[in-house]
Amino acid sequence: MAVTTPQFTDKTEDQAAITEMVRQFVDEQVLPNAEHYDHADEFPAPIVEQMKELGLFGVTIPEEYGGMGLDLTTYTMIVEELARGWISISGIINTHFIGAYLLMQFGTEEQKAKYLPQMATGELRASFSLSEPEAGSDVQAIKSTAKKVEDGMWEINGQKMWVTNGLMSGLCFVLVKTDVTADPAFKGMTCFIAEKDAGVHENTGANKGLNVPPLIKKMGYKGVESTELVFDGYRCPAENILGGEEAGVGEGFIQMMDALEVGRVNVAARGVGIAQRALELALRYSQERKTFGKPIAQHQAIQFKLADMATQVDAARLMTLRAARMKDNGERSDLEAGMAKLFASEAGYFCVEQCFRIHGGYGYSKEYEVERLYRDVPLLLIGEGTSEIQRMVIGKKLLQRHKI
Repeated sequence: MAVTTPQFTDKTEDQAAITEMVRQFVDEQVLPNAEHYDHADEFPAPIVEQMKELGLFGVTIPEEYGGMGLDLTTYTMIVEELARGWISISGIINTHFIGAYLLMQFGTEEQKAKYLPQMATGELRASFSLSEPEAGSDVQAIKSTAKKVEDGMWEINGQKMWVTNGLMSGLCFVLVKTDVTADPAFKGMTCFIAEKDAGVHENTGANKGLNVPPLIKKMGYKGVESTELVFDGYRCPAENILGGEEAGVGEGFIQMMDALEVGRVNVAARGVGIAQRALELALRYSQERKTFGKPIAQHQAIQFKLADMATQVDAARLMTLRAARMKDNGERSDLEAGMAKLFASEAGYFCVEQCFRIHGGYGYSKEYEVERLYRDVPLLLIGEGTSEIQRMVIGKKLLQRHKI
C-alpha cells in the first residue's frame, strides 16, 4: 500500500460517507487486482459486479428511476477515488454516466422510463460515440449518416472509432448526419440511441447491421475495451432519436457538446485520481529507498519533486470541483470545465512522470505499480478533447466573455 495523503475536503456528510465507501472498495478490491486484469487485458467482470452492488452505475440517475440522484460534484469525487485505483474502472463508469446524462437532459419521458431503471442497476450499460476514423477533434467532419426509410424507421450507415464500452454496452448514443447539406454542418446532426446486444461482435435480429470488429489493442487503458462500431444498414426506430423525432432531429451536436462539458469534468477527476495515486506511491517509495546512506526523500532534489506533485494535485482537485459545482448550480461552465480538464490531465501526466523518475530503474519494471500508471495516463491528454483543443476552447471562451 502507498502512503495515504490528507486531502483538502469540503464535503457534506453524505459525500464523505460515499467517498469513504468507494475508497475502501478501491483499496480492497481494485488495487489488489488491477495488475492482473491490466496485464491480461481482461474485462474485470467480478469488479464490475461489485460496482453494480454498490449502486455506482446509478449515482447520478434520479431516485424515481432507481438511482441515487447525486449531483455532479459528488460524482466527481467518486470518479477521483475510482481513478486512483485504476483508470479503466473509471472509464467503464464514465461512458455510462454520459449516456445517462444525455437521457436525463434531453430524453423523452418514454425514453427515460424505458432505459434509466436498467441503467441505474448496471444491468444495461451505455456507451457514446462521436469519433470516426477520419474525424476526431473535428466532430463536424463526421461521415456516418442516417436517413428515413419507407416504414418510418431510420437507417444508419457508417463507422465509429474509439468507443469505450463499445462491446459490453447494450446502448450506444451515436452522433450521425441526418442532413448532409446543412450549413453550418452541426445543424444537420442527430443523436440516436442505438440498441445492441452486450458482448456480441455481430448483432442479429432487431439489432442486425451493427457490428463490433476485434478490439483495438492499446498501450494502456486495458481491461476496458475500446472498439470500432460498424453500422451497415442498421435500422433504428424514430422513437430512439434522442428527445424524439420532432424535437431531436438536428439537435444532436448541441446535445453531445453539452454532455462533453460534464465529460471533461469527469476526465479532470480521473486526472486528479491518477495524480493522487502517483503522489502516494512516490511518498512511500522515497522514504523506503536509500542512497548514500539515507532515504532518498531526504535529498532536496526528491523533495522538490514531491512538492511540485502535491501542489499540482491540490490545484487540479480544486479546479475540478469548481467546474462541477458551477454545473450543479446551473451556471455555464464550459470555460471552467475546459480549464479543469486541461490542467488536471496535464497534472496527472506530470505527477506520474515524476513518480516514475523517483522510482528510477524500478519504475520501468512491471513489478511496480507506477509502470501501469505510466502507460495509462497519456489517455487523459487525448480523451474528451486533446490539450490543444482545450486551449482553443479556453481561448475562444475567454474572448467571448471579455469582449470589448
